Amino acid sequence: MAMASQPKPIVRLLEYTADRIDSFTRKIGRISALLGFATALICYATVYMRYAVGIGYTWAQELYVWTHVLLIMLGSSYTLMQGGFVRVDLIYARCSERTKAWIDLFGALFFTLPFVATIAWYGWPFFYDSFVMRERSLYDDGLPALYLLKGSLLVFAILLFLQIIAEICRCVASLAGGTATRQASGHSA
Repeated sequence: MAMASQPKPIVRLLEYTADRIDSFTRKIGRISALLGFATALICYATVYMRYAVGIGYTWAQELYVWTHVLLIMLGSSYTLMQGGFVRVDLIYARCSERTKAWIDLFGALFFTLPFVATIAWYGWPFFYDSFVMRERSLYDDGLPALYLLKGSLLVFAILLFLQIIAEICRCVASLAGGTATRQASGHSA
């Protein structure tokens, strides 16, 4: 009886790296889900307080904007891992696993990575200038430390970069003869 061949060490390393990043991204995804719930709850409470009770708080209005922004910034890497970004499935769905790996690798290297690099490049001065001047809400009763919200753009870039690395590792491992782990991370098969 023939034994199945063991994957190459580099393939195992690539798959391990991708799995570790995916595990981290899943944890971030759970936080994002909580932020979605918090956004809805805070928004409801703010509207209720304003229109039913007649009391409005600027900080509460800003808080649900903050939680919504954080939901998007943190949740994007999870969305990428789950294959939730736009893809031309008309063509992609009919491709072999190998062709899908090539398409995903090409897209990660030539579209997504440059996008993330651009976000980080322009996001740094956006955050830094705000941090240096200790930017806060325009309103006296608004939230302090607006630079933290602007810094979430850099967190977005870092998290997306990590998930792109996982995508690249998974694609290269698949092309090098690895197991079909691309499905396990949520990518379309």
